[in-house]
Amino acid sequence: MRIWFELTNSPHINMFAAMIRELQREGHEVVITCRPLANTIDLLDLHGFKYDVVGQHYGGKFSAKVFGFPVRVAQLCKYIGSRKIDVAISQSSFHSPVVARLLGKRVIYMNDNEHAMGNIPAFLCATTIMVPEFLGIEKLRKQFANPKKVKQYPGVKEGMYLWELDERLAQRPANPVPKTRQKIYLRPEPWTAQYYKGSRNFLDELVLGLKDYVDVILLPRGKDQGVHYQDPKFAGVRVVTTALDIADIAPDCDLFIGAGGTMTREMAVLGIPTISVYQDELLDVDQHLLETGAFRHEPKLTARQALDYLAVATARPPDRRLLEKGKAAYDMVKQQILNG
Repeated sequence: MRIWFELTNSPHINMFAAMIRELQREGHEVVITCRPLANTIDLLDLHGFKYDVVGQHYGGKFSAKVFGFPVRVAQLCKYIGSRKIDVAISQSSFHSPVVARLLGKRVIYMNDNEHAMGNIPAFLCATTIMVPEFLGIEKLRKQFANPKKVKQYPGVKEGMYLWELDERLAQRPANPVPKTRQKIYLRPEPWTAQYYKGSRNFLDELVLGLKDYVDVILLPRGKDQGVHYQDPKFAGVRVVTTALDIADIAPDCDLFIGAGGTMTREMAVLGIPTISVYQDELLDVDQHLLETGAFRHEPKLTARQALDYLAVATARPPDRRLLEKGKAAYDMVKQQILNG
């Protein structure tokens, strides 16, 4: 079987990496397309995947996104049309379902963000829509999703790959090198996302207030955001300019502060003390994790509050319930790919 994975943002690589390798071991041919956004290409290189960059990202302006949508659809149709794929799958790629529909191919569309307007064409064109169990069906209906197409998988999407990562982390030897200072990893807001309506650069004061007391490792979303935090006033902050694997971040992190979604949920599920500073309305999946105490939500977090929390916070064991659900979700998605 020839399977097209469309990976349009950096979280999608971690989400599908283990599944891609397993499918390849089983003799299936995998076609991977991507676009230059955030750390997507760096992560594909880190994992050693063969891929093709098709089209570009059109930035944060809605008008540019509307203009760029049919352009990239046409580019993908030309590229994928000659590959003779059997099935397409993506997470939050609004292009993939449209392209597959135009080519008459079966397509699985996955999403856990009910605020994304691109869901509308994707839901209309998808053969199968897969969403987490915590995302309300009525919100899908408002974006023209046919309930007959919808399959809800157990848990959250992060569990689909964190169960495998947790097994790898358990096999690692303990790090014998003691830390001189505690480490806070920080992921800024998604500047270019259509669904994000919050402030930009609102973390500057927090970063400046933390850097003299702890090691701050900042994980920017792309080069422009990285340049912003390389300003001399942020001297002492480590700005990561290449992709980092979750397996390297999690054991090293004493506190994670996230202004987005996926990486915040990843750390929370793995039991890392986590604070969300997301400025917009939380997704249904985030609300569920918040209600279970997996992380704290402090949109106006100050450096003093973060340091006080760090002083009392301790890592918890990974959320076994969500990891077990994640493994079941992984199997469910794989079977949907192979059997329809």
